[in-house]
Amino acid sequence: MANTKSSQTAPPKKASSDFGPKKAYLILYNAASAIAWATILGRVAVVYFWKSPAFVSLVVDNFARITQTFAIMEILHALTGVVPAPVFTTVMQVASRLVLIWGICFPFPELSTSAWYSSMLTAWATTEVIRYTYFALKQVNAVPDMLNWLRYSAFLVLYPIGISSEVAMIIRALLGPAGQMVDFYPYALFAILLSYIPGSVILYSHMLKQRGKNVGGGAVSHKKKQ
Repeated sequence: MANTKSSQTAPPKKASSDFGPKKAYLILYNAASAIAWATILGRVAVVYFWKSPAFVSLVVDNFARITQTFAIMEILHALTGVVPAPVFTTVMQVASRLVLIWGICFPFPELSTSAWYSSMLTAWATTEVIRYTYFALKQVNAVPDMLNWLRYSAFLVLYPIGISSEVAMIIRALLGPAGQMVDFYPYALFAILLSYIPGSVILYSHMLKQRGKNVGGGAVSHKKKQ
């Protein structure tokens, strides 16, 4: 009887010790990131439909730049093992966005008046609201089945929109102000453009594998994983 009672009281102690500084940090980080991207999404939607794409950058640009730059923390999380994320794909994802935000939109703000800029931010923001909300709730084992499905299914539509928008922005830069520069810059952008061929395949394939693991088994297997 003593052993049975001990085994019954042990799990609560273990569960309480699981909620430490690391979990608290991840909840705070993911919740704050979800709110930031939701703000971007809301601003883009309101300005795009009430005004025009030309006004989106005036309302969103600086906030989107800061929010996306802060995503460098994702690389540090993967490198230090704070989260079990693959370093290579994380670096690819974050770096490609930083190129768009700092390498194209910042030096050539006139390109941000394009509808491609609005569609790019819409795809990014929608993806991140879903992803960060998922990871915040995952820390407390409270991920709804619908959110789990969105986390591993929405990319089927959002990734092509985001990637095509990014490519369009790079092409616009090459055909416009960036293409008129005589130094290495146009060649660097062209190299980045070519990197989208293997890069998009790698990222999309990675997400397809993750979808197979997390959605392929249905809601029952998801609850078991939690």
